[in-house]
Amino acid sequence: MITTFPVARTCPFHPPEQYARLQRERPIARVRLASGREAVLITRYEDARALLDDERLSADETKPGYPFLYDQAFESPLKGTFMRADGEDHYRVRRMLAKDFTVKRAEALRPQVELIVNECLDAMAKQGPPVDLVQTLALPVPSRTICHMLGVPYEDREVFEANTRAMVNHKSSMEQVQAAVGAVYGYLDALVTKKEAAPTSDLISRLIEEELKPGNLTRQELVTIALILLVGGHDTTATMIGLGTFALLEHREQLDQVCAAPELWSRAIDELLRHQTIMQSPVQRAVLADIEIGGEVIRAGEGVLAILATANRDPDVFENPDQMDFHRNARAHVAFSYGPHQCLGHTIARMELEVVFRNLFERFPTLSLAVPRDEVPLRPHTVGLFGVDALPVTW
Repeated sequence: MITTFPVARTCPFHPPEQYARLQRERPIARVRLASGREAVLITRYEDARALLDDERLSADETKPGYPFLYDQAFESPLKGTFMRADGEDHYRVRRMLAKDFTVKRAEALRPQVELIVNECLDAMAKQGPPVDLVQTLALPVPSRTICHMLGVPYEDREVFEANTRAMVNHKSSMEQVQAAVGAVYGYLDALVTKKEAAPTSDLISRLIEEELKPGNLTRQELVTIALILLVGGHDTTATMIGLGTFALLEHREQLDQVCAAPELWSRAIDELLRHQTIMQSPVQRAVLADIEIGGEVIRAGEGVLAILATANRDPDVFENPDQMDFHRNARAHVAFSYGPHQCLGHTIARMELEVVFRNLFERFPTLSLAVPRDEVPLRPHTVGLFGVDALPVTW
């Protein structure tokens, strides 16, 4: 039987029940996509990890069988970038960026993030309740952080924040996405020109000196890398801050536990990432050679989809997976994906989330929703990043 994919959420804090049922009954299922194609859907944790770490699967959209969810004519803004490359083409760029995304680098950034968070919380306190936590905290913290890392003037945020929303909005037309990508690309290209003439202490300037000038990177590659980091560095973390706060406010017992024992925050962040995995769109791969997984043979030329949010609710790996448990060791979750294409910025994202949530609830221990739960505006329930468009709060 062919199951139509994707399926909409019915609850803001849980993936669709249909995916959990597939995990129990048909963990390797063939589904029909909105594009009209068929693909193999993976829902179990171990199967997802095995496939995402297998060189017989490709992230390249040009490979036969790549499982486009929608119309293939809708060209991805990531097409042709290192995010859609395999093997050495992918590792070449990751090696250039690795030193900026280590645990040591994340800890070096911590004081700057603490400063940013407290400035946002000061402004929030000055404004007084109710406030939209998305606009006052969730968006500015990661946006200012990635701007600091890249050397992008934060006062230019209107250029990339509005265009990022257009890029990730599933309702945007192909023309709107391309225009948004073009606007941010043009802005960053001009910024690279400025930094070539007057370098500063930031990631873009380092790449210019160490990689562009020696010929290891083309200018187009450098600008594209900066675009991916700028867009990805603020939208994903901003989404997690908004949804994570919503989830914490709706799970007050667990929130009270971690506030009473702040040493739990590190575990709490990983449990939040596991339980509230924001990536609704599946990881998409083309099969380059026949592969057997879970007793099923997937043929070369087929497409594979792995649902990370459902893999993170696998009861064979996480006991009582639908329960949020801040005493659980959830470090092995796949919210940042897995394998060669695991999110490059996961160490910095974890640090940002820990600083945000710890300071937020220390400063505002009585924080609560300012509207009924069902009036919190949610993003579309099928693909992209799942989160809140706004989060009205009071204290």
